Amino acid sequence: MSDCLFCKIAAGEIPSNKVYEDALCYAFYDIAPQAPTHFLVIPKVHIGSVSEIDGTNSGVVAHIFEVIAKLAGDLGLTSYRVVSNIGEQAGQSVLHLHFHVLSGRDMTWPPG
Repeated sequence: MSDCLFCKIAAGEIPSNKVYEDALCYAFYDIAPQAPTHFLVIPKVHIGSVSEIDGTNSGVVAHIFEVIAKLAGDLGLTSYRVVSNIGEQAGQSVLHLHFHVLSGRDMTWPPG
């Protein structure tokens, strides 16, 4: 999608502080971190949100969760939260599927 912020970040058109990249996904640190460690993992293919996951794209989502587990291990995260907001009322501000990975502080419940 040509006007999508996260598509442009994944394509290298907009700079980011990269954590990880492979053929299917891209991970980068959040520009407004909500925890001492806060990065996002996005698919390189445009998927609007969790509500658009189906049989044609669920493989990349499974891969993203494998990458999250690997990065958590590489970064020494022993406790972390993975969040995806779906829709405006839930706080989704970029309409491209993304998973926030937060760690390094106590996570309260309920979250908001």
